[in-house]
Amino acid sequence: MKGKAAVYTKPRTFELTELPVPEVERGGVLVKVTSAGICGSDLHYWRGDIAPSFWAGGAKGGVVLGHETTGVVAAMGKDVARDSVGRPLKEGDRVAYTYFFPCLRCYNCLRGELNTCPNRTRFRRTVESYPYCSGGFAEYFYLPPGHFVFKVPDELPDELATPANCAVTQVIFGLRKAGVSMGDHVVVQGAGGLGINAVAAAKEMGAEKVIAIDSQPNRLKLAEQCGADATIDLREFNTVETRAARVRELTHGRGADIVLELVGFPGAFVEGFRLLRPGGTIVEIGCMWPNSTTQFDVSKLVWTNARVIGIAHYDPYTLPVALDFLVRAKDKYPLDQIMSHSFPLEKIDEAFQQSEWLGKENGTIITRAFLKP
Repeated sequence: MKGKAAVYTKPRTFELTELPVPEVERGGVLVKVTSAGICGSDLHYWRGDIAPSFWAGGAKGGVVLGHETTGVVAAMGKDVARDSVGRPLKEGDRVAYTYFFPCLRCYNCLRGELNTCPNRTRFRRTVESYPYCSGGFAEYFYLPPGHFVFKVPDELPDELATPANCAVTQVIFGLRKAGVSMGDHVVVQGAGGLGINAVAAAKEMGAEKVIAIDSQPNRLKLAEQCGADATIDLREFNTVETRAARVRELTHGRGADIVLELVGFPGAFVEGFRLLRPGGTIVEIGCMWPNSTTQFDVSKLVWTNARVIGIAHYDPYTLPVALDFLVRAKDKYPLDQIMSHSFPLEKIDEAFQQSEWLGKENGTIITRAFLKP
């Protein structure tokens, strides 16, 4: 038995092929993918900003990218009968799942810090070795023993469920780590997929005022529809000084309690300190590729008593929390518009070209594209 897959072989290059469908191990689950989103990190791989880690180690062969996915259970190990919170699970059930796999056998895992496991894996192997189906841009995705899987509520369409295991869960985890609470002022740098979800999540978690910053009118409009109390257009406020002044104006002269950097530009991280009140918290999620370097006066960190939290991946328990949030929010915010364009898997090259935002004119940028195998 084989399944369709788009294999990433080098920057800006996918090869459509068929891969063997893995035999399901004890404790494993095979998912038939129904939708896979193109995340910002996928664009970094596609451009060549970063490469799968095993390539750096000398391993050859293509890999299946894609991690923002949802699907239905195609097969389960004989010992699997429930999802990760104990609900009955059977073939045909719609599921969401973590796309990274902590080892559950190390010091960090023992401490409950599963997102910091130094042995956690994703894009586990080349397509030349088992389990072959290790990425979302394929017909099947394999969850190995030790995975985390959760049933998707019937009320959630794929447009909402697809980004749940990355964009939605990631920002909720970051906001929880920052300790967002009632009355807080939150600045969201970047109103893409993560940013729009962060705006809605911050409002639902008690923030008094959420301010979104971006340069794209369509994104800023969607941010307002999804809970932003104010927006800052980079075309109008085109210097750090004017943006910082506008944030202070919107926060009673103090600055933000929490700033989320979701753009992925090192300069935005530095700017975040200009938007922050003394004693505030910066959550850094965007700069996730190597050589994201910048110059920074460390004394500003000391004298502002600021706190910086770096976030990669999340506590798996945050995923069912995110699914519940999406159920509550689906009729309140148009979060389904984040997944704004749909393509069949065979048109993955067109989907990535449409998703690319570098070098495009204002107003032409979509929020997220997703693929259907």
